[in-house]
Amino acid sequence: MSESAEPTSRFLSERQRKLAGFAIGFVSLAIILWLLGQSFTLFAKFIGHFSSVLWPITTAGVAALVLRPAVSLLEERMKLSRVASVVILYALVGLAFGSFLLLIIPAVVEQLLDFIAFVPVVWERANEYVQARYPAWIEVAQRHADNDTVKSLLGSLTGEIQSLLGNAVPSLKAAGLGALGVFGFIASLAIVPIYLFFFLLSRRDPTGSLGKQLTFLNDDIRKDVVFLVQNFIGIVVSFFRGQLLIGVIMGLLLTVGFWAVGLKFALVLGLTLGILNIIPYLGTIVGLGITLPLAFFQTEGGWVLLALTLAVFIVVQNIEGWFLTPKIMGDRTGLHPVVIIFAVFFWGAAFNGILGMILAIPLTAFFVTAWRLARQKYFSVSA
Repeated sequence: MSESAEPTSRFLSERQRKLAGFAIGFVSLAIILWLLGQSFTLFAKFIGHFSSVLWPITTAGVAALVLRPAVSLLEERMKLSRVASVVILYALVGLAFGSFLLLIIPAVVEQLLDFIAFVPVVWERANEYVQARYPAWIEVAQRHADNDTVKSLLGSLTGEIQSLLGNAVPSLKAAGLGALGVFGFIASLAIVPIYLFFFLLSRRDPTGSLGKQLTFLNDDIRKDVVFLVQNFIGIVVSFFRGQLLIGVIMGLLLTVGFWAVGLKFALVLGLTLGILNIIPYLGTIVGLGITLPLAFFQTEGGWVLLALTLAVFIVVQNIEGWFLTPKIMGDRTGLHPVVIIFAVFFWGAAFNGILGMILAIPLTAFFVTAWRLARQKYFSVSA
């Protein structure tokens, strides 16, 4: 009788166990990613649905973080109470805003109305220019205009453009248009100063007691969460404080530049594009699409004025990139310009409106910081 062989038979071989482990791990990872995606989708829908309620308190919260140092300065230097400091700050801001309205707004409104009236003229001149110099394009367009396939393609393209615009800007209802919408928008706008007043009255550090509220987490994770929240608040404060100042300076530079080269409506275009640059690069992208056709088709316009207008954008953008942003904001966000542009449109689409575009940079910088922390601390990868 032969010796009993050592039992080596198993239900699965070594290779099969590795394959099964990989499959289980892959499925688990897929489920986790799916759950994260669903959670993000639900959160984005929540933000989009309640944006009309959330944007006033968000605006007031960000403004309070930015203005809190000014209130503390008044309180310490002038030996005033917290309430008196907030009231004085409100009075100074109201005086500055009222002076702006009296001095600038009449000219801006006049140019805005003239610009709206001039838009059909630009369109008419553009059509005449194309018909005179590129008649073959007109013939091709007219020949295929009644083709069903072309109509279908144009309809699909129009739908895609409308969808893109719907993701990039708030819907008409969210923007406050319409009879009831206007009332709701005004009511939401009017409540911002009330929120802001009570936020400024508080001396509490927003993250001071956060650690005490997270006792269900272990010490290391709790410290990481507090660090990330503090980092996010710091990014929000520095970003909006710096970007507001950069937007104002860029608006003034664009206004002077447009006026110097002879572009019509320099004041309204420069100030509007400066305000839009609070969302990085948005003012430049929109401005190029508006000012270049205007420069080419306005009276006494043409290629020279178009080139000069483009030069104004290039000069101002270089001043912003090489001087304003490094001096005012430094490298607080640490994001590449391509990442910034992508983030603006991504978060605008995710939150279905302008709120996502405004918060795009702080949110992206926060997630980049969280990933770097997790990679360094939990994945044992050196930064």
